Amino acid sequence: MGKLLNIVTPLHESTKRDYLARMVDDKVNCMKLAKQYGKDYWDGDRRYGYGGYSYMPGRWKPVAEELISIYNLKSESKVLDIGCGKGYLLYEMKLLIPDLNITGVDSSDYGLENAKDEIKPFVCNHKAEAKLPYEDKEFDLVISLGTFHNLRLLELKIALSEMERVGKKGYLMLESYRNEAELFNLQCWALTAESFLDKDEWIWLYNNFGYTGDYEFIYFKD
Repeated sequence: MGKLLNIVTPLHESTKRDYLARMVDDKVNCMKLAKQYGKDYWDGDRRYGYGGYSYMPGRWKPVAEELISIYNLKSESKVLDIGCGKGYLLYEMKLLIPDLNITGVDSSDYGLENAKDEIKPFVCNHKAEAKLPYEDKEFDLVISLGTFHNLRLLELKIALSEMERVGKKGYLMLESYRNEAELFNLQCWALTAESFLDKDEWIWLYNNFGYTGDYEFIYFKD
């Protein structure tokens, strides 16, 4: 089993959220629309997802710097991002290491079509729960941020085993909870999540599904 890291948490905690307002705002229909992962989810009203997910220069730079440092990435290192969305993290990594060999996969056509132009040649549509079209240990690092909790348990086994198979090292970040208050907040806020597990349950899954990489959990505090 890998290490528990603290890479995305500072960025996550910098955003304010009104949990109750989302829960009482026709949430079932908002969830249905969010799970289409189209324009409404990425760039529509906040009630459907991000509320406008535009590139903000430097926002993902601290995360990129941490990943590069922790995993000793260099020119021509190969990195795969599962659930890359619009590819902003990959873009920031590429700015820091221009010769970095990047690949991103995501199931959202809209997200990929609206990725930064510099990233579009390196990303493609692929579901996280499907077998990856890559060789064993093809990548020096495989990352996935905020994606796997959107899968059902039967899909997680495939996703985790595939992430393990194609990467020499891995970093996985998911939403979780440690107490009843955080569970309530998570259930209020989440629009696309299918697996609501506490941190110990996630670690149990990693051990039983064969994932040995590093991991991080983000929590929804009061």
